[in-house]
This record gives sequence, structure tokens and C-alpha cells, in this order.
Amino acid sequence: MTVVPLVDDLLERAAGAARFIVAIAGPPGAGKSTLSDALAEALVAVGEKAAVLPMDGFHMDNAVLEQKGLLARKGAPETFDLRSFLATIAAVRANDGEVLVPVFDRSRELAIASARVVAADTRIILAEGNYLLLDEAPWTKLDGAFDFSIFINPGIEELERRLLKRWRDHGYDEEAARRKALGNDIPNAHRVVGHQRPADLVLADF
Repeated sequence: MTVVPLVDDLLERAAGAARFIVAIAGPPGAGKSTLSDALAEALVAVGEKAAVLPMDGFHMDNAVLEQKGLLARKGAPETFDLRSFLATIAAVRANDGEVLVPVFDRSRELAIASARVVAADTRIILAEGNYLLLDEAPWTKLDGAFDFSIFINPGIEELERRLLKRWRDHGYDEEAARRKALGNDIPNAHRVVGHQRPADLVLADF
């Protein structure tokens, strides 16, 4: 899929806006990061100022999840620091200076603080994450936070294939990969697909 038509659409929608925030949501393995990075690259290529804001940077640390008894559920909605994410979105919306945001290092399974800069002159922000459109409290606090929203859903069968490959590629054996994908990621995917607020644009795949 080419992103050119989507880039053209975003530029038209963002015309005249000092800052334009796009939500790119969908279940685990849907291709949110791939689409976000491709859009950012394409926008920059045409002279636009754009940056990706990944929700994954707001994972709670493993030590905190262990204290809460949630380590096995890492990646579920309740394992994110939503308050900090809301504050970051508000800071980005305020557009009164650069905003430092965390980034998740999947190889080490931890978030790195202040690892990416949303510069003051960045006009289009591509926020991406599983639960940006989740129709469950407290995630409903994000309702109205975005100027445009995209939801990607390639279907559960394809998600299973991708997620199993993801965990194998990270060095997990077959049993551990299946446990990670089918025991946690896929239930989260069902939760996302089954409880989402309406998106402005729905894509079957990317």
C-alpha cells in the first residue's frame, strides 16, 4: 500500500493548522508503527515537519508491573501510564515548546525516558498505539484529543501469524512465542477490535 493518497489527505485536513495530531490505532501487530514511520518519512519528504509519538513509550516498568501482579499481562491497557500519556498529549497540543517523549525498546522490554523530541516547529504529530481509540474508561479520556484518527485491523488470523513471528524474531522459542502471542497479545487484540470508538478512517491492512 502506498501512503501518498493518505499524505495528500492529511495535508489537506491539516491546512492552516499550527499543530495537527493524528491517532493511528489498532490491535497488536496491525502495522501501526510501520504506517506511522512511513507517513512521517513521506511528510518530511514533501517539506512538512512531522514526528511520531509512540504510546509504547508509556509502558509501566517491569518492576512496577510485578508489584501490581500485572507482569504477565504487559501490553494490556492497564499496564500503561495513561496519566503521563495524557499529559504528553496535552503538552503537544499546547504547542509552546519542544516536548521530550519516551520510546519503548522492545529488545530490552523497557521504556527509555526522553528518547525522542517533538520539536516546537513540528506541525503534524502521528500518535500511534493500541488503545488510542479504546472505548473503555479511563482511555475514553482521549476522546477528542486527536484531529484525525486511523484504525488498522488486518484480522485475527493475520495478527496471530505476525505476532508469533515477532516473538520468534526476538529470540523466544516456539512455546514461549505462542504463550506471549496467544496468551496476551491476541486477547488484547480482541479487546481493541471489540471496544473501539469510531475512527475517521479504517484500513484493513498496512
